[in-house]
Amino acid sequence: METSFDLSHPIFKIIQQSADELGIDAYVIGGFVRDLVLNRPSKDIDIVTVGSGIELAKAVAKTIGPKTKVNIFKNFGTAMLNYKGYEVEFVGARKESYNRDSRNPIVEDGTLEDDQNRRDFTINAMAISLKGEHFGALIDPFLGIKDIENKRIVTPLDPEITYSDDPLRMMRAIRFASQLNFTIDPISLAAIRAQKERIKIVSQERISDELNKIILSPTPSVGFNLLFDTGILAIIFPQMTALYGVEIIDGKGHKDNFYHTLQVLDNISEHTTDLWLRWAAILHDIAKPPTKRFEKQIGWTFHGHEDRGAQMVPKIFKSLKLPLDHKMKYVQKLVKLHLRPISLVKDSVTDSALRRLLYDAGDDIDDLMTLCNADITTKNVRKQEKYAQNFQIVKEKLVATEEKDRLRNWQPPVSGELIMETFDLEPSKAVGDIKNAIREAILDGDIQNNFEEAHEFMLNLGKQMGLTPQ
Repeated sequence: METSFDLSHPIFKIIQQSADELGIDAYVIGGFVRDLVLNRPSKDIDIVTVGSGIELAKAVAKTIGPKTKVNIFKNFGTAMLNYKGYEVEFVGARKESYNRDSRNPIVEDGTLEDDQNRRDFTINAMAISLKGEHFGALIDPFLGIKDIENKRIVTPLDPEITYSDDPLRMMRAIRFASQLNFTIDPISLAAIRAQKERIKIVSQERISDELNKIILSPTPSVGFNLLFDTGILAIIFPQMTALYGVEIIDGKGHKDNFYHTLQVLDNISEHTTDLWLRWAAILHDIAKPPTKRFEKQIGWTFHGHEDRGAQMVPKIFKSLKLPLDHKMKYVQKLVKLHLRPISLVKDSVTDSALRRLLYDAGDDIDDLMTLCNADITTKNVRKQEKYAQNFQIVKEKLVATEEKDRLRNWQPPVSGELIMETFDLEPSKAVGDIKNAIREAILDGDIQNNFEEAHEFMLNLGKQMGLTPQ
């Protein structure tokens, strides 16, 4: 690989000019350099200067023009600006020391060498000079470029110290391995196992941010297997590690639900980059451990795991500091419904069952079907073909029912307001009972999905309840 790079974007020459005017040295460092070597697109540029990063940012903004805004973060000694689609962050070179009870370092001014020493991995410690005749030259004291060639995650200094100082780096190592399909150096991997308990001093928000990046990597199972094998997963997400293992009684065993879940996650990741649909894949069988039973005649059962799993979702999201809004409810809905579609394959399935699934899933029916398809993990080719055929049958039935009844995000044609107005009622249980009865009658096919039949049904039901239309 080359040791000099063509930095053609105009921002780099502007930074060079501003640094020269201030009489300081400036370097591109970290992820932008790594991605440049890997030929990956990156819009985030980190600039380190042996001097004041804030002053350099101000000088660069002045050179660009008066409309350029600089965001200054004095507590961190950093500044940031945007230029032609790039987000550029400036910071002074520094060295760090750590207190054992915190991952927040004591920071002092330092040299470029000090700054590279404090980086998490060799692939993130590379710098490119923006100085005079050395403009574009790679400064790579830890041979990070070789580690990129060899697809390895290696720490610049002793990994035991690196991970102990900032335990979040353990998850970052696993995240980069998962994102880039790299392997973690064996000595570094052993250090993660040894330091795993240190992850407890990291805030849950930072842990979940890294976990989400692992989930969004091309093959998430790479990261989850590393989290599991190092023991970190058991600390940060014990409900998932509870899926691991196979129990055998009377020669009857069940599949390993941990590895099944990882396969489902990988399957769904081939079809979507949506984080919350991937979370639904992770949690779809999360309640199998507490619902597991052995029945002599049948073998292992997990009755009700979809309902129990849906009940577990809010608590898991809360513990992981994930959002408790519509995103959580979306995951909860898919977990609850994930067994429903395949149960509709039989010829004896009623239109009512199809209508109810369309009503319950609403606009998320396509995502639900994607999840159900990903849930097919058998290695038996004949079974795969059979499941695929069954799945296609269900899809065709749902499409036909949807075209006929239009039930996505459907609301009954008679509103609660009309019920109250018709029978001169205040908001009450009776109003809810009538509205629910109309909905059930339509879903069961007793009446058509139109105002006329729903209105007549409402009047007849009201009469049975002793209500008089006004």
